[in-house]
Formats: sequence, C-alpha cells, structure tokens
Amino acid sequence: MIILFFVTFQKRKHKLLLEQIEQQKRFDEEISRTQTEIQEQTLKHVGWELHDNVGQLLIYANMQLKMVMSKAPEELKNKMDEASESVKESLKEVRSLSKSLNNEVLLNLGFEESISNELNRLKRMKFESAQLQINGSQKEIQDKKHELILFRILQEFFSNSVKYSEAENIDVSLNYQESQLIITASDNGVGFDMETSEKGSGLINMKSRAELINATFSLVSKPNEGVTLKIKYPY
Repeated sequence: MIILFFVTFQKRKHKLLLEQIEQQKRFDEEISRTQTEIQEQTLKHVGWELHDNVGQLLIYANMQLKMVMSKAPEELKNKMDEASESVKESLKEVRSLSKSLNNEVLLNLGFEESISNELNRLKRMKFESAQLQINGSQKEIQDKKHELILFRILQEFFSNSVKYSEAENIDVSLNYQESQLIITASDNGVGFDMETSEKGSGLINMKSRAELINATFSLVSKPNEGVTLKIKYPY
C-alpha cells in the first residue's frame, strides 16, 4: 500500500507539474501575442500619420517651392529646382515607409511584394544592392498573420543592418520547399562576435515572433563576415 501510494503520488505530482508548465507556456504565448498586436497597432498608426500628415506637409512644401520658383531670379532657379527634387524624393520615401508600417497595406501587397518594396527603400537609403531571390514553386501562406510576422522579423533584421552593419549589400532568398518555406537574409557588413555580444531587444523580438508561429529561427555572425538570418517556416 505504501508503494502504491508513493507511485500514485508521484504520478499526480508529475501531472500537476506538466499542467503548470503548459499553463506557463500558454501564458507566455498570450503575452507575446498581445505585445505583437500592440506593436502592429502602433506601427499602423505611425504609418497613417506619415502618409496623411507628413505626406501632406511635403506636398504643400513642394507647391510653395514651385510658386516661389516662378518669381525667383534665374540664378536661384537651379538651386530651388534641386530643393524641389529633394522634397519629391522625401515624399516618395515617406509613402514607401508608410506602406511598410501599415499591416493592412502589407497584407494587400502580398509577402513577396512587401519584401521587394522594403528592399527598394533600403537601396535608395543606404545599400549599393538589395536583392530578393525566389526559388521553387510559390506556396501561399494560409494564415495572413503568420505572413505579417515573417515580414516583421525580416524588417527587424533590415533595421539592425542599417544601424550597425556598415554593409554595402543585403540579400534575401525565399526557398519554397514541399513542407516548409526557408527564408534567408544576409548582409556583408562588419558582423559581430556572438559569444561576447549582448542580446539586444531586436534579436529577442525576432526570436519571440518566430516562436509564435512555430518557425525555426537562427542568426549566425562572425567579426568581418556579416550576419545571416535563417527562418524555417512549416506550412
């Protein structure tokens, strides 16, 4: 009876422990999901503000420049024309950025088009080349929220490359396989030592987002050898 009691007690204790672990896991996932939703709403709001407010201000500034140009002396017209072109380029950049922040626009554009739009923006802003390569037969990602999360992980990687990499080139490849999509992004920047570098919020965000959609996430870097991100997303 003592042995039976002990075995039964151990089984119940083990079951209770598993339930606690499962509850903690569900709680952590819910916290991550809520944080992601809040971030998306914030990005969407910023995207609207850029498009509606900053965009309108740039349009108005360009109109004012054109009015002044019509009355300006000839020797000033060339410089004012350059200023007008700069305003136009700024407007184009603001509109492109607002697209990449607004989740509704991204979902309408589609996954590949959204990545291309972001790479084109990066090329105008910093990089000599920013290319997207697609391999295999395209398979649609059924859950659009997962599609958005994958894009945000890439966007975080791009942001880190702009801030820290000192890279000239950035490449992204989408490899559509039978059971999974393999996404690889890399830059040719200064890299970093993974053993000694602190894990920043960007890396933590990328990893937690990947876990939300059951994707495998890895980041590899060495000093002077750039950074490579790889995501394996199961269909």
